[in-house]
Amino acid sequence: MLIAELLAKKGAEVATVATGALISEVVAGLAAHGVGALVVSDDAEHVDGIVSERDVVRAIGRLGAGVLGEPVRAIMSASVYTCEPDETVDALAAMMTEHRIRHVPVLSNGELAGIVSIGDVVKSRIDELEQDRKALEHYITAR
Repeated sequence: MLIAELLAKKGAEVATVATGALISEVVAGLAAHGVGALVVSDDAEHVDGIVSERDVVRAIGRLGAGVLGEPVRAIMSASVYTCEPDETVDALAAMMTEHRIRHVPVLSNGELAGIVSIGDVVKSRIDELEQDRKALEHYITAR
């Protein structure tokens, strides 16, 4: 399955936050959208970074609750792994595993086109296995 097909099923909406937003706004955005990461982007088209729940928790653990008043650029990951819509979900899964990342923005012609989480990858794989099981079951019982 291609990333484009996965996005067609799940949707291409991406929750973003500006680089100057406060970490408290990140927390509110994560909760409001029910997601584990926000793409950091000042124009909602280009990726400036990514910030996850894990980044927030680690920052609070290191620096205390006062960090919530700091800008997101203080804790975001500026180096972001991305993928393109024509890549396969299997290749993305390998990249996520190799680099131990859970959220990957999808870029089309250099612009934000979606985001894929490890949960999306797992769901896609389970769906494929279920289709294979049904096809095998049909093959066996149709004989």
